[in-house]
Amino acid sequence: MGVAAALDAHWMGHALALAKQAGDRSEVPVGAVVVDGDRVLGRGGNAPIDHCDPTAHAEIVALRQACAAVGNYRLPGATLYVTLEPCVMCAGAIVHARLARVVFGTFDPKTGAAGSVFDTLISDQHNHRVDVTGGVMADECSQILRDFFAARRKSQRVKPG
Repeated sequence: MGVAAALDAHWMGHALALAKQAGDRSEVPVGAVVVDGDRVLGRGGNAPIDHCDPTAHAEIVALRQACAAVGNYRLPGATLYVTLEPCVMCAGAIVHARLARVVFGTFDPKTGAAGSVFDTLISDQHNHRVDVTGGVMADECSQILRDFFAARRKSQRVKPG
């Protein structure tokens, strides 16, 4: 594993820990961390239920914290690590924040906006394009989601009586 890949795995490990925390709160287990160099600017786990806010995806929570930390709505040079491929809403926020790079774990074949369904992050229709790396620790990132939804389905089954 090269230095860049090891660094990506290191930060994705942080995002996975945040995903686990979100899952422990009964939120969909997605975690995100915004990093500039070796400095964490923001972190977040999915929180739409906790915050009563449909925009409280892990990426948005982490971006809000990062922007507050630097006192600017732009984060040039920063990298966002997230366990699940961003949706269109999050991808739009990422473009507007002018992030340099997004690294995600597992692909989202239903709503992914970093190449799976939409190409929002690299669209030439925007005045800013983001460097995208997908599939980092994909097995671990997809497993936490599979386990969460399997447990949810099991708890929602009606038991014969």
